[in-house]
Amino acid sequence: MAKDPVCDKEIDEEQARAESSQTSHGATEVDPTQGTRIFHNGQWIYFCGLDCRGKFLASPDSYTA
Repeated sequence: MAKDPVCDKEIDEEQARAESSQTSHGATEVDPTQGTRIFHNGQWIYFCGLDCRGKFLASPDSYTA
């Protein structure tokens, strides 16, 4: 399990990547309430939700130092 660097909550990586639907143009979507992720400095970082991801993106160095 991955750990959210902002709130330290454990994230089920498989659930965070699970497709929940498709857009009208055929792109896959995931449910951000099940976790979300970004690719940062060569690795995937998982978050419990959009709030923690936004906090990380605003100041990534304070969470990766």
